[in-house]
Amino acid sequence: MSAVAKHQSHAPTGGTHKPSPAALNAAAASFAALTARLDYLSPEDTELVRRAYRFADEAHLGQLRNSGEPYITHPIAVAAQCAEWKLDAQALMAALLHDAIEDCGVTKPELIERFGAPVAELVDGLTKLDKLQFNTREENQAESFRKMLLAMARDVRVILVKLADRTHNMRTLDDAPREKWARISRETLEIYAPIAHRLGLNQTYRELQELSFRHLKPWRYATLSKAVAKARGRRRDLIQKVQREVETAFANANMTLRIAGREKTLYSIYRKMEEKHLSFAQVTDIYGFRLIVPNVIACYTGLGILHQMYKPLPGKFKDHIAIAKLNGYQSLHTTLVGPAGVNVEFQLRTEAMHVVAESGVAAHWLYKAAEPNAASNDRLGTKWLQSLLDIQDETRDAAEFWDHVKVDLFPDAVYVFTPKSQILALPRGATVVDFAYAIHSNIGDHTSAARINGDQVPLRTELKNGDVVEVITAPVSTPNPAWLGFVRTGRARSKIRHYLKTLAHAESEGLGEKLLAQALRAEGLSKLPAEDAEHQALWEKLLRFTGNRTRAELLTDIGLGKRIASIVAKRLVAMLSELGERPDALLLSRERFISHETISQGAVTLDGSENSSVRFALCCRPIPGDEIVGYLGHGEGLVVHTESCGVGQRLRHKDSERFFAVEWADEPTRTFETGVVITVRNDKGVLARVAATLADAEADITHVEMADETPQDSTDLRFVIAVRDRTHLDSVLRAARRTASVLTAARTVPAP
Repeated sequence: MSAVAKHQSHAPTGGTHKPSPAALNAAAASFAALTARLDYLSPEDTELVRRAYRFADEAHLGQLRNSGEPYITHPIAVAAQCAEWKLDAQALMAALLHDAIEDCGVTKPELIERFGAPVAELVDGLTKLDKLQFNTREENQAESFRKMLLAMARDVRVILVKLADRTHNMRTLDDAPREKWARISRETLEIYAPIAHRLGLNQTYRELQELSFRHLKPWRYATLSKAVAKARGRRRDLIQKVQREVETAFANANMTLRIAGREKTLYSIYRKMEEKHLSFAQVTDIYGFRLIVPNVIACYTGLGILHQMYKPLPGKFKDHIAIAKLNGYQSLHTTLVGPAGVNVEFQLRTEAMHVVAESGVAAHWLYKAAEPNAASNDRLGTKWLQSLLDIQDETRDAAEFWDHVKVDLFPDAVYVFTPKSQILALPRGATVVDFAYAIHSNIGDHTSAARINGDQVPLRTELKNGDVVEVITAPVSTPNPAWLGFVRTGRARSKIRHYLKTLAHAESEGLGEKLLAQALRAEGLSKLPAEDAEHQALWEKLLRFTGNRTRAELLTDIGLGKRIASIVAKRLVAMLSELGERPDALLLSRERFISHETISQGAVTLDGSENSSVRFALCCRPIPGDEIVGYLGHGEGLVVHTESCGVGQRLRHKDSERFFAVEWADEPTRTFETGVVITVRNDKGVLARVAATLADAEADITHVEMADETPQDSTDLRFVIAVRDRTHLDSVLRAARRTASVLTAARTVPAP
């Protein structure tokens, strides 16, 4: 019993007097408030929950909620909600202890010692990260959500307790300072309500939406509430008439039926009015009926009876029994034109479907004894939970992780088929690439083409309900950065980013090794010290100096421009000198004799295979044969400019130690883009003739634009073309000049 309860237990009470508020508080703060709901637990489990209550009561001693009630009333209310879902003793103990680590200074080891590791893990998963230092509130929040969602992916009871906690906090939000209402309600609406929906907890989902709406927009909530109450009064007779007619029709067909009226929530009415720009009077399907029938066959038979009674609205029938929603929800939905032309929605489902529809993941605990096929309930939402762990494997940044997860919280879905008729549910707007990654990350990574319903389609094509999707893979295909612009699922986005990051890091490591070796040559050392036992202490000392964890990380940082190779090289030479390894005087003098003013020799050779670690500047678009220099940008790898480029010259003037010698390989592995401007007479078909000439000269056109001024005698055609080298470019320009209607052809000159 809490301190408040102990203090008030001796207060005299009259037989007919109402209990005082203090006495009510004491009752709510006692274990008795929970006991009645625990009849499904064994006596041993009930005793474990009682022990957790005593510990929590002691830990929260003296703490009060904003309402003035003892703080323990909150954990009890959370545990009571979990008991409604028939969660096990461990979850109820975690519900009672969920604020103990955060607010009472209780440690995780202490909880493990008293209540066992599973309970301590649940409590830890529920604990926010307020004690850590974050730069922003958003960063803190993102990290807290990541921690909670990952704990939830490992054990779904974490989120069930969290949702019970948030539901009670929303029910008592009136007691919180008003300035907190908007933030807490928005967070609930954007995060917790969608999670509840994703896990099939529809009752909790609707309540959280309704409570958030009431505190976010109190005036609109009150106005809609009055309008619905008035409409309810006007339509009571009509609703009763429909109910009587349905009951009679089912009785005549000898079908047992449990019928319940259902009303659209105020928040869903508000959303419909906002999205479709409707007035309240135009929202017709406010009322509906839920029909609970004995089995699946009865659902379809009942649908036939309803369609015989009232005319169905075209396009308003949905079969969620044959194709269940992502969160396991199953029902038949139909909207019919009832008496007086009022639209009425009907939902038909079995008792088992009803339990899943209202309680989702929690249905596993609610009905695992009563339902022989309850194992299927256990799988509800588990695919999504598993995808959280997959996303975490590829994403270490909390904000990025949360971005991926938010994408997957939208409830709308499309249902598509594999060529073998396996059904797949994906978020609305998902593309062929999302489909490929949903099947397997290997298929996603090697996707090269796709067919929908037998027709070849672009990879960015959005999927529609019922599409049969076939993905074509090729071993040489790899994820394209452009895919990030159109993929819809968090899984696909995180897999693509992970692949590109891994690739970029591997390439940057190779570039970093080249740059450090080049800087060491300038200091008189012919090569990098080996990564062997003899030099292990040296590398460890160097890593302490640079602040990197591994040699690979250091080289990657050099390749990305986060570390200056010459500074690291100087430090390395000093350390080697201490070990007795001196610079080679001959190499040193030769390097200095032939070195450029600011650029050390031992140039980095470029052949075009460097991909993301080396970028060719768009201001001057260098090609083999040009004199070039390399600039190591901050975190962007090596950027190559032509020697004469004005942008490069300004950078060198400002940041000379970041420039490195670069040179072309004798045989580059690919073509390189450059700009050309071709001035032509405005004759008929001139663009086609010029394009044909460029193609004949083996130059690929990657971009073309024309001057948009009013037509004159001549105009400039600006092309970006891919060529092998300067010799190839010269032959392309000569061919262009010989073309009819071409006045001049030249390479684009970068701005000074």
